[in-house]
Amino acid sequence: MTLPEDQRPDPKLRDLTQAPMTEIFAALLSFVWMGAVGAYALTAPGESAPGLALSLLVVFLPLVLIWTAVVTLRSLRTLRAEARRLHATVEALRRDYAANQAGPKPSVEKKLTEIERATRSTETAMASFTSRRDSSLSVPSADRKAAMAAPRPEPQAEQPALALGTPAEDLRPPLSVPDFIRALQFPESPDDKEGFRALRLALEDRTAAKLIRAAQDVLTLLAQDGIFMDDLKPDRARPEFWRKFAAGERGRSIAALGGVRDRSSLALTAGRMREDPVFRDAAHHFLRTFDRAFQEFEHNASDADLADLSDTRTARAFMLFGRVTGTFD
Repeated sequence: MTLPEDQRPDPKLRDLTQAPMTEIFAALLSFVWMGAVGAYALTAPGESAPGLALSLLVVFLPLVLIWTAVVTLRSLRTLRAEARRLHATVEALRRDYAANQAGPKPSVEKKLTEIERATRSTETAMASFTSRRDSSLSVPSADRKAAMAAPRPEPQAEQPALALGTPAEDLRPPLSVPDFIRALQFPESPDDKEGFRALRLALEDRTAAKLIRAAQDVLTLLAQDGIFMDDLKPDRARPEFWRKFAAGERGRSIAALGGVRDRSSLALTAGRMREDPVFRDAAHHFLRTFDRAFQEFEHNASDADLADLSDTRTARAFMLFGRVTGTFD
């Protein structure tokens, strides 16, 4: 990224913290001091052992102080350079985002708007035609492994139920693992029929629907700051770390799950978390919902299923927010 003119350091502004002037000045000062000490040693009379020890202390203590100051100034120079670089990066991102907001919408944001509109149309159609069942879209989930663990029977279930008919949700086949993972990726485009099919089936499952809506909220909010999950390239974690997370472990034992390393995305997300209470509440709600849904999913998922889920947009959002909120610290 090329820095703008107002962010570039002025070459005329040079002080003692700039290399190699600091080292040269320290070396010259050291030679002057050693020369003065040598001249004094040649002209001064002989001294006793205690006087000799004191003389050595007087000789070497200023040298230690000089080079300690050099090391300190060098560290300060490095920190200043890093701070300027981070500041310039954040400012450039802000200017790019402001320019995109002022001008025509970028293609990625336009695609996201189309996907959101198509998703709303799908949910509206589902609410209007709840009695309609398309067998060609439902059969694949019935023949494959369920994504969520079967719910535990409640005490009330052992009592005889009234003959009011079977609830519609009990007649639906369970959501399959591939459909659940595909739904967490969200449709790639308005023409992604397979993505919308998986999304529709996931929205019929109570647990999956909560996670889908929570993920959709945070992905939309992140897109407002120009943060898109497709741009993140997180480090992959082995399935055993995901299973530790499902078992309730937190902190450094599952630090491998925090694979998002993009500094700009982490900085922008952390700043939005501090300044925007709506964004912060949506992020915490998403993390809680992901935690509960993943605990159910992990019981029926293989290692390959966990690897596929970790590469979805929803899982990447979890890694990003987990790093910002300290889940992996």
